Amino acid sequence: MNAHETAPRAGTRGRGGTHGGTLRPDGRGTQSVARRTVRAPCPRCDRGPRDRAMAVTTDDRGTVSYCHRCGYTAHEPHRVPVSIVTPSEPLEWSARAQAIWGRTLPLRGSLGEVYLTHRGCALPPADGDLRYLPPTDRHPPTLCARITDALTARPISLHFTRLAPDGRGKAGSDRDKLLLTGHRKRGGVIRLWADECVTHGLAVAEGIETALAAAHAYTPVWAAIDAGNLAALPVLGGIETLVVVADHDDAGIRAARECARRWSTAGREVRIALPSTPGTDAADLGVAA
Repeated sequence: MNAHETAPRAGTRGRGGTHGGTLRPDGRGTQSVARRTVRAPCPRCDRGPRDRAMAVTTDDRGTVSYCHRCGYTAHEPHRVPVSIVTPSEPLEWSARAQAIWGRTLPLRGSLGEVYLTHRGCALPPADGDLRYLPPTDRHPPTLCARITDALTARPISLHFTRLAPDGRGKAGSDRDKLLLTGHRKRGGVIRLWADECVTHGLAVAEGIETALAAAHAYTPVWAAIDAGNLAALPVLGGIETLVVVADHDDAGIRAARECARRWSTAGREVRIALPSTPGTDAADLGVAA
């Protein structure tokens, strides 16, 4: 997520360019930055390398990133002197992420289990990366999933699904599904089954509920979070067979085919499982695709 800009020569001034640096009385240089906007993928809702939903605007005050799709916002003020400005990279794991993850509980016996059962989902093993986050005075009961790098398994972020008070549905807000702000999502997966359970075969779907609905037929299974991550899922060593559980919409089918093409080219056996009804996924049907 880099905006490639070429710094102008100091002391020059061009039409629509950046003003050159000047010397302050104390002898230190300063540089003003002309306002400019570039488009880039959003670290929260990224849908692939061609995604341009986020506007990154730079001027004398700093860099502001705003996603026109999910509303993600970040601001990075300049330090003096100002150098070439690029959009800030999202965090990997953080103390905040670890603190939240440390408050989670096992799914069994929780409202998280109630929700998944109500959706027709199988429960993942206790050592998988999906747990229950109890409610607070600020947040409702929540499914909390740890996102890890698909290749290295390093934790990078968290995914939240806010639930209704009785667990029999989502909370009903306009932000029931969230990613931890400012953290990397690209290249990540939710390992619903731990690596130790993955031997020769793996199933993968976009969302958590879709993956766990498909788990009645296919295990182990992971969630790729969204179509962009599913399309870009790298070929993983040691896995000979991949089942791609596709959402039956244009984006879901394209992502499944792109993923399948990559794995097939690498010599892996690949199957796409697709619900028969357009506009649905395995979770909508309450049964595996």
